[in-house]
Amino acid sequence: MQPNNDAQHYNELGQAIGFPVAWQAKPVPSFPILTGQYCRLEPLSLQHAQDLFAAFTADQEHRIWTYLPYGPFTDFTSFSAWLEKNTSSKDPVFYSILNAEGKALGMASYLRIDPANGVIEVGHINFSPALQKTRAATETMYLMMHYAFEDLGYRRYEWKCDALNKPSRQAAERLGFQFEGIFRQATVYKHRNRDTAWYSILDSEWPALKQKFDAWLEPSNFDTNGRQINKLVAG
Repeated sequence: MQPNNDAQHYNELGQAIGFPVAWQAKPVPSFPILTGQYCRLEPLSLQHAQDLFAAFTADQEHRIWTYLPYGPFTDFTSFSAWLEKNTSSKDPVFYSILNAEGKALGMASYLRIDPANGVIEVGHINFSPALQKTRAATETMYLMMHYAFEDLGYRRYEWKCDALNKPSRQAAERLGFQFEGIFRQATVYKHRNRDTAWYSILDSEWPALKQKFDAWLEPSNFDTNGRQINKLVAG
């Protein structure tokens, strides 16, 4: 049971201190395949390269690459070289997102993995046009949260993005992340400044969010044309 986080605690000197936590370091993620009703997440592999490149190049304006520190890739050779390099990355660790037919349509990763404190971030999210605004896209985020909180027992799940990336910030809020603030001039990428917006979900918030995701993902929440009946209002 979570302690009363709203109550103020003090030490014997009368100084305000954080609430007590019975805590032990959690496991390092093993990055298993994550399977849902509408998608499957597999560790990034060269086997996914052709599907991913085809899905990403459907975005002819390269909008999906604007806020990522790499890309766009205009030829398969450079993309597959980047992908091969990142299949062996330990942090971030990339997943390919496969639809129900087994086609890889996007990527996402865990990063800034901190088992000692139970903190993990989701990032490098790149949804191709075919994946955007689909049940599989939302379920991808649900599956990654579920693994972090329920399988690993982590206590904090983070989302960070360029503060100017309005779609990413809207997605974070829709998924139930709480805004924490702006880190000004946090990084430089693609020869430009990035102010970083920070969001998080805590383990104490997860049970209620899980219920909302489960209800939204129910097949009965979609009509015969695949349109949602009730919106996901997680935030």
